[in-house]
Amino acid sequence: MVYYNVEIFKGLDQNFEQEILKYSKLISFKKKDTPFLNNELLRFFYIVLKGRIKTYQININTGKEQTIFIYKKRDMFDTITLLDGKPHDVMYEVLEDVVLLELPIEKVREWLKTNENFNRIFFPYIASQMRHTEELATDISLYSTYERLTKIILQSINPNNHHYYKLLQNLSKTEIAKLLGTIRHVVERHLKALEKKSIIENKRKNISVKDTYKLLQESENLLVNYSV
Repeated sequence: MVYYNVEIFKGLDQNFEQEILKYSKLISFKKKDTPFLNNELLRFFYIVLKGRIKTYQININTGKEQTIFIYKKRDMFDTITLLDGKPHDVMYEVLEDVVLLELPIEKVREWLKTNENFNRIFFPYIASQMRHTEELATDISLYSTYERLTKIILQSINPNNHHYYKLLQNLSKTEIAKLLGTIRHVVERHLKALEKKSIIENKRKNISVKDTYKLLQESENLLVNYSV
């Protein structure tokens, strides 16, 4: 048996399977819900089974919003609270109807100490999250919005990139802007530029790449120009 089709748990021994089934439960939220307002993340740990949910920060003075992470199937959170036991000052919003596996956080901490099966899943995942966060900080600091948009479109068509593959599918231009730390009309302007060059086709909630070679070339040219 694989719990609720949680792909990351495939291949675990049956005893651990049964333990997870014993302590877990399914919860769900609807699109645009803002969950976890009552310190649930101090008590529970979550794994996404279906849908997408984002974590973000907002500047209350300017209203500017920065999406930090968009969790989708196979993602886990909150790993920071799990490891340090402290509240994590971020907010959550459901982008698509989402189904989560809820686990008592103390039980997950126990598995981290005692269960090699869980560690083989968790530590590579936490490393990938750290790389993603480092990349986000670097991109915001070093590259323009146009450069970051070009890069994220490339990443979204790479099946080996878990964080970004198909990420832009059904994602509104407003949400893409928040992902890039900018505003909607800036994203729309850059998309029109890429469309004019016949690199992409831009529909309401779908960006499809028409010419991967041109997109790669555009990205490489931007990096070259930046380094000169």
